[in-house]
Amino acid sequence: MKLSSVIAGASAAIVAFQAAAYAYAGEADLLRPPGAHGEKDFLSRCVKCGKCIEACPYRALHAAGNGDGMAVGTPYVDAREQACRLCEDFPCVNACPTDALRDIEKRPDVRMGVAVIDEEACIAFQGMRCEVCYRACPLIDEAIVIDYRMREGDAIHSVFAPVIVEDKCVGCGLCVERCVVSEPVVAVRIASDAERARGAGA
Repeated sequence: MKLSSVIAGASAAIVAFQAAAYAYAGEADLLRPPGAHGEKDFLSRCVKCGKCIEACPYRALHAAGNGDGMAVGTPYVDAREQACRLCEDFPCVNACPTDALRDIEKRPDVRMGVAVIDEEACIAFQGMRCEVCYRACPLIDEAIVIDYRMREGDAIHSVFAPVIVEDKCVGCGLCVERCVVSEPVVAVRIASDAERARGAGA
């Protein structure tokens, strides 16, 4: 038996063990790169080679750290620091050697997560006109729309409220990166695949 075959078999066994252990331990809320098909599928295929991280021209991908348990070494996006730019040629997907990232041809194919707006923190819901997240969205008027309405109990001022269209939002995180609110929390976040899966099962 060739040494390369032994190494490949051992690597596959290690990855399968890691995926099983990670699923048992619980899932971290990490925003995965474009082309990930659910956390369990992604972890069963990702060999932590870092090729997608190297391929990202915007340096939006990072390797998960020790605090992320079994996910350590896998790629994720910190949307507040640097969101995914949804490159037209998707270099991260094309660089993946194991199909952990796959089946992406155009922007609407991406399903990284879904943006969630905190209406208590969002200044637009408090009567201030902002629209930053709306303008930053690469799928403007598709994934985020503006709900123009009068402010409740106020006959003078309008509300220009951003609304997420869940089945159109790809979860790139550009709205999170550009949000002008930072205290006490950012007014918009991305609900990861793992978080949404847990919510659906609740």
